[in-house]
Amino acid sequence: MKDSVVVDAKCRGAEISADIYGHFAEHLGRCIYGGFWVGKNSDIPNIHGFNKSVVEAFKELNIPNLRWPGGCFADEYHWKDGIGPKENRKRIINTNWGGVVEDNSFGTHEFFELCDELGCKPYVCGNVGSGTVREMSEWIEYITFDGESPMADLRKQNGRAEPWKLPFFGIGNENWGCGGNMRPEFYADLYRRFQSFIKQYGKDRIMKIAGGPNIDDYNWTEVLMKNAHWLMNGLSLHYYIYEEDWFHKKSAVNFDKEAWYKTIKNAYRMEELVRRHSEIMDKYDKEKKVALVVDEWGCWHECEEGTNPGFLYQQNTVRDGVVAAVNLNVFNNHCDRVRMANLAQAVNVLQSPVLTKEDKIVLTPTWHVLHQFKEHMNGTLVASSCAAPQCGIYEKQLTVPSLSVSASVKEISGREKFTVTLANVDCENSKNVILSFSNLEGKIHSAKASVVCGEKINSFNSFEKDDEVTEKSLAVNISSADSVEFTVTPHSVVLVEVTV
Repeated sequence: MKDSVVVDAKCRGAEISADIYGHFAEHLGRCIYGGFWVGKNSDIPNIHGFNKSVVEAFKELNIPNLRWPGGCFADEYHWKDGIGPKENRKRIINTNWGGVVEDNSFGTHEFFELCDELGCKPYVCGNVGSGTVREMSEWIEYITFDGESPMADLRKQNGRAEPWKLPFFGIGNENWGCGGNMRPEFYADLYRRFQSFIKQYGKDRIMKIAGGPNIDDYNWTEVLMKNAHWLMNGLSLHYYIYEEDWFHKKSAVNFDKEAWYKTIKNAYRMEELVRRHSEIMDKYDKEKKVALVVDEWGCWHECEEGTNPGFLYQQNTVRDGVVAAVNLNVFNNHCDRVRMANLAQAVNVLQSPVLTKEDKIVLTPTWHVLHQFKEHMNGTLVASSCAAPQCGIYEKQLTVPSLSVSASVKEISGREKFTVTLANVDCENSKNVILSFSNLEGKIHSAKASVVCGEKINSFNSFEKDDEVTEKSLAVNISSADSVEFTVTPHSVVLVEVTV
């Protein structure tokens, strides 16, 4: 029996923004210190203090943007603590994450230098919860003003003559929770006030991103859009995927089939969240000028045994890679509204693409899935559908669609290249897939495919064995002028590239 996936070559949508494939680096655990930043005097090979291997790993993903400094840390972060000579910077307590000392040796200058090394756009999140309008306004001036002013002069005094470009600025983080425990009406008024002082110096525009809802708080979206949509360019959404829930986190590696399907079912919920929040946004913004920015998403499991629970360090298995594929397919398919997203987090925290241990790094299954999906960046969405059965545990009414799919097209060297990504979330059964292109002008010229999978549902890469889960070539057969066929192993993610 074959499972059918159909791509309508003529039914095309919006451009899939590369910024959907963004990342997140918070002052949390070993994401910054011991992750991206090792210091210029470290024995670990580094580029101006940045771990050389980590930088190279993210450059290979064509990382489009990086969000910093938080997260919950952002609404306790006072940016002037992190500028100037390092020996003069304040040492503070990171009250959100582990109660450890934050020495502020990684601050504004280091962040923008990191973005330069990565070749990505900076996304800075400002402090609304414990900060002031003046503090935020001066930070914008410090970063972006090219002229004579107190903050521009201070930047020059600290060694940076030219201003930086700041494409994205978040006005607070999770203001319904760690960012102030605010009501939406109160935050809407605060947003209107704070955003007024995000001055647009020069010709480069700053995209203003409002602190949006937690998961399914549709009232928050309603209130923010009703009261401030014309003053924002983006509205954030945060959704973490658990096996159970936030209060009952489970192991990242020790799980069974039931736990697999519980997690996958929660991953599929992203479709509902994006759709319903988008419907509310459509009421006030029919032209879709305001992007839905999913700037925190990913799996949240129990911390690894023996690690600081405030550091949120967890392993990353095939399950996490499949979850990433399901979410990215959702973002692609809703790219008319979802134009930016940030996986939480980049290194050593939650669903990280990269793990580090001294001078070693590990590329996780999530990294390999992102490596596949980068082919969608800046492509045009193409309608896709699949006729595949449900899978799961029927007696427990725990079932999900067995295939997740999205498709895009680009013109390359005079030919059209279609990129199709599929996740087989069935953890027991292979799929014999026939991928057909309807309304195709011309015929298939070439096809190739790759697969990310592991031997088991909890296979992962470790510092001792880093090749348990990698991206491997997959046999694909051109079966007709408009179709190809291939076999998808259980619990795997497949990239198919077809040129016409």
